[in-house]
Amino acid sequence: MKLKEKFVVTINRELGSGGRTVGRKLAEKLGVPFYDKALIKSLQEIYHLNIAQIEKLKGRSHTWWAEFKRTLTAGYQNDTFYQTRMSEEPDLLTTDEIFKTEQEILKAIAKDESCVVAGRSGFFVFRNHPNHLSILIQASMDFRIERVCRKQNKTPEEARKTIEKVDKMRENYVNKYTKSSRYDTRNYDLVITADGKTEDEIVDLILRYIGQDKTDSFTYL
Repeated sequence: MKLKEKFVVTINRELGSGGRTVGRKLAEKLGVPFYDKALIKSLQEIYHLNIAQIEKLKGRSHTWWAEFKRTLTAGYQNDTFYQTRMSEEPDLLTTDEIFKTEQEILKAIAKDESCVVAGRSGFFVFRNHPNHLSILIQASMDFRIERVCRKQNKTPEEARKTIEKVDKMRENYVNKYTKSSRYDTRNYDLVITADGKTEDEIVDLILRYIGQDKTDSFTYL
């Protein structure tokens, strides 16, 4: 991946692996915005973005996302705009229209600026991007249960049920819209197991990988 050109890093992750936090910290280290489903969902709901609306915006300007973003960030701090807080669970209902809208928003973002994107089937959306690094962060069930218990104040039994529910929903989502599996390692340049590693250590692993410029080959860490 070439850092001197516009790039996009996508992170797919298992619930409880810490992947979203890794994505946020990685974006901070790289000095680029971080996007996740919370932001994309907010844009769709608050600003009524859909395919028809996006087409209108695109018709007015070839840099519609850059101009649209300026109207959103006016008077706000970047951290407020790029980081929103929502449950890690995926939406229960995603329609074809919503998925298409998400793709258009994400592609516009990546065309305008370098960024880190968590979830939203980023490996698929940016599969043809010329400067894209695709990452999967996973972890053992014990690791995931412990983290979900700590982060969401759940019992181990509740955490396991939540993880199993989210795993099934995310896999169904990916299967439906990409005709692939989120566990298919062919979708990624880099797969990292979170067990025994802190979030900062995982970020350092990714940064070292980027520095080696080996995104043409699959690596498992």
